[in-house]
Amino acid sequence: MIAAAAIARLAAREANHFRAANPRAFAHHAAATGWFQSVPFHWMRDWPSPVPIVAASATGATLTSIDEQTYDDFCLGDTASLFGHSPPALAVALAQQASQGLSYMLPTTRGAALADRLAAMFGLPQWQVTTTASEANRAVIRWCRGISGRPKILTFNGAYHGAVDDAFVDLNGGVPTMRASLVGQVHDLRDTTTVIEFNDEEALATALRGGDIACVLAEPVMTNVGMVRDAPGFLATLRKLCDETGTLLVFDETHTISSGYGGHGVAHGPAPDLMVVGKSIGGGVPCAVYGFSAEVAERMAALNTSRPSGHSGIGTTLSANALAITAMDMMLSDVITPAAYDPMLRGAARLVAGLEQEIAAADLDWHVTQVGARVEFLTCPTPPRDGGEAKAAMNPELEAAIHLFLANRGILLAPFHNMMLVSPVTTGDQIDRLVGAFADCVRALKE
Repeated sequence: MIAAAAIARLAAREANHFRAANPRAFAHHAAATGWFQSVPFHWMRDWPSPVPIVAASATGATLTSIDEQTYDDFCLGDTASLFGHSPPALAVALAQQASQGLSYMLPTTRGAALADRLAAMFGLPQWQVTTTASEANRAVIRWCRGISGRPKILTFNGAYHGAVDDAFVDLNGGVPTMRASLVGQVHDLRDTTTVIEFNDEEALATALRGGDIACVLAEPVMTNVGMVRDAPGFLATLRKLCDETGTLLVFDETHTISSGYGGHGVAHGPAPDLMVVGKSIGGGVPCAVYGFSAEVAERMAALNTSRPSGHSGIGTTLSANALAITAMDMMLSDVITPAAYDPMLRGAARLVAGLEQEIAAADLDWHVTQVGARVEFLTCPTPPRDGGEAKAAMNPELEAAIHLFLANRGILLAPFHNMMLVSPVTTGDQIDRLVGAFADCVRALKE
C-alpha cells in the first residue's frame, strides 16, 4: 500500500520538476487564447502534467516536444499510432495522394484493393468506411436496429466505444445510470440501452432472452477501465447466446487490434457478425471501417430497398475520402502485417516480465495485464473480473503521480490510465528504460 502522503509529496515534487523543464510549453498555453482552455480539443487537458506537453514532432516510437524533450512514446496517440509514428511508406503515399486530390465523393481503384485487404485480414466479406470509430459504431447500431426491428442494444459496464451516446450507460451499485460525465444529454439512454457487467453469463442470458436486443456491442477485452480480460469461455458463451436469440454480435476492435493480426476475434475467436476498427488502421489519419458478414449484408440491402430515399443518418461527406482510403490501403499492405506483430508481442512480453519483476521486488500488491501489444499495470492485487471491480480498484492520484514521474524521465504513457503500447519499432532499450523508470518511481513512493 502506498500512503496518500507519499503520493502527494511525489506529485508536488514532479510538478515542480516539470515546470522547470518545460518553459516553452507554459508560454505556448498562455498564448493560445483562441483555443478553449488553450487546446484544440478538450481532452488534451487530461494529462497529469501542470500543462500538456506540446508536441513538435514524432517518428517511430519517439516523440519530441517544443521544449526539446525527447520521449520514449508508449502512448502512441492512444492507439492511433500503434504501428509507429509516420511509417515511411505511409508518409510517401499520403504526399502522393495530396497532389492528386483529397476527397472526391467517388470510389477509386485503390478503394477496391483496400476492401480485399480488409476481408483477408479480418475475415468478414463486406466493408464500409467512416471518418472515426465513433461514427462507425453509430452506423453499426443503426444498421442492427434497422435490420432486426429491435430497439435496444446491450453494452458492458465500463466499456469504451468512443463518443457513441448509446454506450454511455453505467452500472452504479448494480443500477443502470446515465454516465455523469456526459455533456448535454437530454434523452434517457436507459430506455434503449441495456448494460450488464462483463463476464456475467447469467445476466447476459437473461437480457438476450428478452428478445428486444438488436445487438451486443462489445470490446472482446475491456480496455478503458484498466484492462479486464474475458473469463474462460465467456466469449464463446456470448457467441452462442447471440445465435440462440437472433442477436447480432458486434466487436469493437479499435483497441484490441493489439491482440494479433486480424484483431482479437481472428487471433482468439469467436467471429462476430459485425466489427469496427478505427485509429491505427489509418496510421493516425482520421478514418475507420466496419465490416459484416454476407448474411448481414443481405439484410442491409433488403432494408435499403424497403426504405424511402434520403439521408440514412449514416455517414458524412468526408466518409471514405481519398486520403483515408490511401492511408488504410498503405497501412494494410506495408505496415500492419503478420510480421509486424512479432516484435510487438516480443516487446510486450519483455515489458510484462520487467514490470512484474519490479512489482515483486518492491513487494507491492499490484499486477500486470497484457492483451497482445497492449500492457497495463493495475494498482490492485488481483485482476478485476468486470468493469465495476476495475473502476473500484482505480487510484487516480497514484496513477497521475506515476505518469508525471515517468514523463519527467522521458517516458510517455497514455494519460487516461496505465496503458502502454508496444509498436513494431519500439526498441528493447526503450522498454528497459520504462521498466527502470518505473522501478525508480516505486522506490520514490516508498521512501
